[in-house]
Amino acid sequence: MLDALGRAIVTGEFTGKTFPTEAELAQTYAVSRSVTREAVKMLTTKGLLSARPRQGTIIQPEAGWNLFDPDVLRWLLERKFSINLLRHFNELRVSIEPAAAELAARKGTPEGLAMIEAGYQRMVAAEAGQDDPLDADIAFHVAVLCAAGNPFYAQFRDVVETALRTSIRFTNRFKGRTASLPAHRAVKVAIEARDSAGAHTAMSMILREVMLLIADAERQEN
Repeated sequence: MLDALGRAIVTGEFTGKTFPTEAELAQTYAVSRSVTREAVKMLTTKGLLSARPRQGTIIQPEAGWNLFDPDVLRWLLERKFSINLLRHFNELRVSIEPAAAELAARKGTPEGLAMIEAGYQRMVAAEAGQDDPLDADIAFHVAVLCAAGNPFYAQFRDVVETALRTSIRFTNRFKGRTASLPAHRAVKVAIEARDSAGAHTAMSMILREVMLLIADAERQEN
């Protein structure tokens, strides 16, 4: 029910309508009132709803939604494709991932470096048709976040993984090929060499290409 109701809110199913009462929701989704109450409570925590005495339950403006909640982000990405949302997400990546690569080069543990190596080897296998290119690319980027050794970066894991599925799928389709192995190898080699500036630059180059692809797509839309 949470998934169905959250998706309905985000995709605009209730736009211009009064949000259903607890009883109406229970009947529509064939669940108990307690289940309905819990779902509404969770959606309120995610910023999609607000419930106030004498006002009932109201859908909140999109600006108030918790975009760092993986469910909210997934629902957003599942609705009509938006280049604008894709650009916003990758602007966040530009701020986070080069810094994470820099930290991984400075502070990465053997376990963290092994995760990066494993992610890269999955990309090599994917190039040979032995792994999924999207999953392999995501594994590499998530490994860099985790190897940074900063718990706040690690907390981005679910959000980044969810959004990367749309972002990488779009950029790979737009340029007609999978992610560049040499570009990702440059990140890996710099991190392994403890070259923090080089790791930052190498990751920035990957994301610069993504932003250029998005800019090209925006020009084609206009």
